[in-house]
Order: sequence, then C-alpha cells, then structure tokens
Amino acid sequence: MVKTCVRPAVIFVFFAALAFPAAAAAQSAQSDEPAANPARPTVSNPATLTPVGYLQFETGTLGATDSPEFSTRYEFNEVIKLAVSHRLEFVEASEPAVHYTVNGVSANGTAEVFLGAQFVLMPGEGAKPTLAASYSHRAYDGGAPELDFGSPRNSTVFYASADVKGFHYDANAIFNEVLDGTPAVHRLQFGQTLSISHPIARGFAVSGEIWRFTQPFLRSNAVGNLWALGYTARKNLVFDAGFEKGLTSTSTHWEAFGGFTYLLPKKLWGR
Repeated sequence: MVKTCVRPAVIFVFFAALAFPAAAAAQSAQSDEPAANPARPTVSNPATLTPVGYLQFETGTLGATDSPEFSTRYEFNEVIKLAVSHRLEFVEASEPAVHYTVNGVSANGTAEVFLGAQFVLMPGEGAKPTLAASYSHRAYDGGAPELDFGSPRNSTVFYASADVKGFHYDANAIFNEVLDGTPAVHRLQFGQTLSISHPIARGFAVSGEIWRFTQPFLRSNAVGNLWALGYTARKNLVFDAGFEKGLTSTSTHWEAFGGFTYLLPKKLWGR
C-alpha cells in the first residue's frame, strides 16, 4: 500500500508546485482558453462533452493490490476525446503498459483498447441535469489481468450530470457484455456509480464516489469507495490524485492513482 499510494501523490504535489506560479502569472489570459472537462479519476464519467473541435487527453497511472485476478497491478492509461458537435463525442480508451504479479510471477503486458461514442440526449444547465448515452466496443484485448469489474466486450452507459448548491454530481448506469472461458460464455453485467465533487480552495476540488458492479461469473459484487483531489492549473489543464478502497471480498482491496487532463488549446477546425 505504501508503494502504491506514495508515488502518485509525490508526482501530483511536484506538478502542482510547478503549475501554480505559471497559473497565477497567466490568470488574465485564461478567460480566452477553452476549458477541459475531466472524466478522470473517478469511475463515473460526465454527461457533458468536451469543447467542440478540441482534442482532450486524460493521462494517468494506477497501482492496485489484492484483486481476484492479481496480487499487484500497475498501469499507464490514456483516454482521448474529440467532440465533433455539441451532441456527439468520439472516445478512445487504452492501457498500453501494464505490470502485474499473479501467483508470485511478475510480467509486463498491455490491456485493452476501447472505441466508442457519447451522445447528449438532453442538454441541461445548473440544477437541470444533462442526460447522455454512450456505446463502446473492445477493439483489442491484450490479455493482461483486469480490475475487479472486468473488461466488457460491449458497453452501454447512461449519464446524468448537474450542479446543485455548489456541488457537482455525475451518475452513471452501466450495462456491459462480459465473457469468460473457452468457448466464451456471455453474461450481462450491471453497474451504478455516483460521484460528487465540491471546490475547497482556489483551484482545488475534492471528489467522493461510491460505485458497484455485479460480477456474474463470481456470483458476487465489486463495490468501491473513491476519494480524489483535483487542481486546476489552467482552464485546459487539471491535475488529480487519489485512492480507492474495495468494500467487498471480491473487490480490489486498494488502488492509488495520479494523472492529468489536458485540452489542446488549438482548435482542429473552424474558429
């Protein structure tokens, strides 16, 4: 647990210390910058999309211990988003580098690549929620052991996001197709997530989350509680770090993570 938690926390503090003076010096210029719309580090994703025509990168690392499939697991993860309209956004998510230990044997590998799209069903503002839906497909499976909620071949998610009395929430209802064995056995997995965030100081915000996924092949449930701290260095650059604790015997016992969300300031098309 010490190795898992300390390293991301130190990285977060280091980058925040570098970014703070730059953010203060450039404060007057930030009003013209597009704003990032981070989904990381929570399991929940926002119903709102990124600014139209701007590429957004969500980059991070995660360390986990004691899960049904592994004793330790460390990964690098990347999510790339591009909204082509105020209603439609394309998403690529991958884990290109994974180091894990299973039954005392360590190895390196890659996990999956997912391709998908998110569509806004009903735009909202303030306390009126934005509602959206998405579909994603696993385009590549690297075979690395997965976290407690597994790796869906196909996934459909419904989203709701809003701001209520200074708090922001993201709620997701998830329907996954999961496979196991050879020949593959198909099962339907259900998931529910709720993330709530609140600003605590200039540029800083804290997030708390509870989530649950059914585990149809284990006849159990994975449940976790997540806490994270975010720091907005610029409108288009947000750092994050935090930890998660599994709450059932088949959940990953501990996870720690750190990373950042960066929205490219140059629009790919138009003005």
